Amino acid sequence: MTTTGTSRAARPARSWHYLAAAYVFTVGMAGTTLPTPLYGLYQEEIGFSSFVVTVVFATYAAGVIAVLALLGGVSDQRGRRPVLLAALVLSMASALCFAFETGLPALFAGRVLSGFSAGLLTGAATVAVMELAPAASRARAAFAATAANMGGLGCGPLLAGVLAQYAPAPLRTPYLVHLGLLVVAVALTALLPETVRRARSTGWPRPRAPRVPREVRSVFAPAALAGFTGFALFGLFTSVAPTFMARELAVSNLAVAGAVVFSAFASSTVGQLLVDRLSVVRALPAGCVLLVAGMALIGASLLAHSLPLLVAGAVVGGVGQGLAFRAGIAAVSGRAPEDHRGETMSAFFVAAYLGISLPVVGVGALTVAMGLRGAGLVFTGCGMAVALFAALWLRPGGAGGRALRE
Repeated sequence: MTTTGTSRAARPARSWHYLAAAYVFTVGMAGTTLPTPLYGLYQEEIGFSSFVVTVVFATYAAGVIAVLALLGGVSDQRGRRPVLLAALVLSMASALCFAFETGLPALFAGRVLSGFSAGLLTGAATVAVMELAPAASRARAAFAATAANMGGLGCGPLLAGVLAQYAPAPLRTPYLVHLGLLVVAVALTALLPETVRRARSTGWPRPRAPRVPREVRSVFAPAALAGFTGFALFGLFTSVAPTFMARELAVSNLAVAGAVVFSAFASSTVGQLLVDRLSVVRALPAGCVLLVAGMALIGASLLAHSLPLLVAGAVVGGVGQGLAFRAGIAAVSGRAPEDHRGETMSAFFVAAYLGISLPVVGVGALTVAMGLRGAGLVFTGCGMAVALFAALWLRPGGAGGRALRE
């Protein structure tokens, strides 16, 4: 059975529709980073190394990539709303695994489920927020979609750090609070209109790797490279930065650790706002240059054992990531055909989440041989090289820059 209608919602789009979808996106993504400041407590309770922390984190990224790779276009087939509801249910299951955790297997299960949730959310929610906006709010909705993604990722560590530091049951309370927020998100999603023209409501979804339509390919490569580089910086922060702060900088307050991680994601939102003042052609290379500077500051903080330098690196790198991320989404979604927009955005996020997973696993492996500080220095050096290459390729006179202007 199919439901026919226009490409826009069957009912007239209202301002609260896209704002509600942005809330759903934010809450869903917050759950994916909720454990970030808590890994030290899990290490004390269960007993495992920093390398295991990065492996636990990588299972999340593997879950995201698996869903994006196999079901990247499912929201184009089934509609945005059913996919959002499925993602929220998976997020609830993940929260329950963590809230009633009994050992390392529960952590792995929770992270995999969280990855599945994020894999469904990233493409479907990004498009849903933009499609649900009235014509007059279209530009604000594009910002709301990217800000909800990064804002949600940043709110997770902040919420968990504050609750773990000042509320009872530090390894349970953050997840129970998040479950309450998810219940509200489910209720809002049920009220949202569908935006897909023909949404199939029966049968199993057909697994299909996300494809990049021919008309998008010229801009996809430069945008995906910038996305990969920015997410690599965030991968470092969400996996090992809290452990580094605790061990090397003697920062034992979990709220502070969560706030430092939050600063990177909050700065990303600032960077996204700056895209409105720049063209996509300028924003992408500018973002990569700021990523180079941010990683240099993070490397300096490792050498100098300096918290202010670490925060400065988070802020500068976060602004760069925001510039590159929103400009990349604008470039890709602007060229994508309407009936393949969901899978095209999913393909973009596959590239971005490879940036989170592959370098972080490498840092974890290096930690065994070189220690956390040495591995972090290697990571920042490699990250600076990739970001510099991207900046040069994306400059207005470079191959990537010319593709963006076509």
